[in-house]
Amino acid sequence: MERVYRHRPHEDVLAILLGASCAALGLALYHHAHILIGSTAGIALLVTYVTGWNFGPVFFFVNLPFYWLAWRRIGHHFTLKTFGAVALLSWISWMLPGWMEIGAVEPLFAALAGGSLIGLGVLFLFRHRGSLGGFNILAVYLQDRYGWPAGKVQMGLDGLIMLAAFFVLPVTNVLYSIVGTVVLGAILTINHRPGLYTGVSQS
Repeated sequence: MERVYRHRPHEDVLAILLGASCAALGLALYHHAHILIGSTAGIALLVTYVTGWNFGPVFFFVNLPFYWLAWRRIGHHFTLKTFGAVALLSWISWMLPGWMEIGAVEPLFAALAGGSLIGLGVLFLFRHRGSLGGFNILAVYLQDRYGWPAGKVQMGLDGLIMLAAFFVLPVTNVLYSIVGTVVLGAILTINHRPGLYTGVSQS
């Protein structure tokens, strides 16, 4: 009988730290290049571009309505980990401008590198039964309930955000944003399929 490995609490904490940090760096590249991502991070970036508000607090508050679904449909362990990851990413994003200064960044590089960093961050969290909130919650729920690949679900929902981006950003920026979305979705599709990874978090 195959042994199922269960993540220990300190491993989950490390995954949240790594996942939130990778995603925060990727989002910093996106913000600097004025491009977009999907999910609630994309909504928060759109609000930031329109209003000039700081991304971190906006991202935190945009995610609040999704915790009810996570608690009811996926479980309190997932919800608490997701809340921790979102709060940590929001705080890092809020503090990051004081920690480092980003110079010129080509939008294509921001899309490729940023999308990869965010994808890796989300992958860390998915594999430890957490997420970055919003559409990530829906993607994990639909994969667990119906076996739909989380990456493909995420890409479909992200497409709706990209349509809204045409009303806020130049067309070229939206195209670069789509490139980054494809990179992120590909990382999740290849590395987070049902049955591919058997690690289970301890309750």
